[in-house]
Amino acid sequence: MSYLILISHGQFAEGLKDALGMFIGDDIKTVKAIGLQSGESTDQFQNRFKALLSEVGKGAELFVLGDIIGGSPLTTAIDVLNQENLLESAVVLGGMNFPMALNTAILKDNATKEELITNVLREGATALKQFEITRETEDDDEI
Repeated sequence: MSYLILISHGQFAEGLKDALGMFIGDDIKTVKAIGLQSGESTDQFQNRFKALLSEVGKGAELFVLGDIIGGSPLTTAIDVLNQENLLESAVVLGGMNFPMALNTAILKDNATKEELITNVLREGATALKQFEITRETEDDDEI
């Protein structure tokens, strides 16, 4: 079975998981979320991440999205994945946003790792846009 693990500072990962549930329904069972809480040590976070990994079980395919590459939550999780000999088989991406999480949740069971990485990174980047108001001209109203 494959799992999507969302990792963040604070409650971001849990909130993102909640929003994903509105789009992926029962597949939310294969999404896990964990965040380094304010005042929590990295050792405490590491223990909670180890417990989360024990929930998914050995042999699970892991797709990990973190909020910031180089941030304490993701680097701690990577350390644990490495200790558990899971890092080489896991896909780890940073800069997590909703389109990345949604695409990973949808593609993780049906695409190759390479296809998933390409599509998820493209969708995450494509979603970054400035909202602009466009005004209709008077000619548009006459049609």
